[in-house]
Amino acid sequence: MKPAAVIVILAVVLATAARAGELTLHLRSRVKIEAAGPAAQWCVMNQQRRIAPAETAIIICDMWDKHWSRGATERVAAMAPRMNRVVKAGRDMGMFIIHAPSETMGFYKDSPARKRMIDMPRVDPPRLPLQFYPRLPIDDSDGGSDTGETPWYKAWTRQHPAIEIDEERDGISDNGVEIWSAIENNGIRHVIIMGVHTNMCIINRPFAIKALVGRGMNVYLARDLTDAMYNPAMPPHVSHWQGTRLVIEYIERTFCPTILSDDIAIVPGDDAGRFIDTLPESQDRRAK
Repeated sequence: MKPAAVIVILAVVLATAARAGELTLHLRSRVKIEAAGPAAQWCVMNQQRRIAPAETAIIICDMWDKHWSRGATERVAAMAPRMNRVVKAGRDMGMFIIHAPSETMGFYKDSPARKRMIDMPRVDPPRLPLQFYPRLPIDDSDGGSDTGETPWYKAWTRQHPAIEIDEERDGISDNGVEIWSAIENNGIRHVIIMGVHTNMCIINRPFAIKALVGRGMNVYLARDLTDAMYNPAMPPHVSHWQGTRLVIEYIERTFCPTILSDDIAIVPGDDAGRFIDTLPESQDRRAK
């Protein structure tokens, strides 16, 4: 074999070894294409990014056992089994899993995963810059229930039991400082967020998109494992699923890229409870 051929083969082997243990994320974001007059528009931008699972955390936001909205409860229950399989795959790759069912920490007071977060050496997060964001594309001022309930009361007591917690490896917290401390202490450079609700807690919790992006973290929303609190009787008077899509597009424009959970785990035929964004870009989203 010629020396040049040996060098090429060796380079391929070394490159493959360097990529071992990495994961490719297929990112979708939206960029504004400037043009003269009113012709400027937002366009989809697709990119690939390779990440190291050991430098990645998954945050599961507010996947509660019960919600005051029946519709929200039903969609979380449908989503939870697939989310659990995706989270298990991420954990097996070496990702750090953070369960963040807000306002339920009392349920986990004796959990090793909860104590792990409490005992984490404290790292104060950087101060967030003052910033103003565009308005949401949906009106959720009525609380967002699409099944007629009036907000609100605290119906949740724990995370949905279909999402398993590994007490030896995972963390449980709803505290922004604790979660930032875990991110820093574990050398996390990438955070994948999944859960609910896209227009509320996913954006605004102290451990969620707005806070993490504002502090320079690489953040990705799993857009097929989320749901919005939106009532189609409110503007812009589209279906619940179209409302969820509008909020996902808003996040892609304003905050961070999104991914599909297939980047972490492909579960053939398992689309139950999964938000599949199949509407073509040109389709009229107005409710008929």
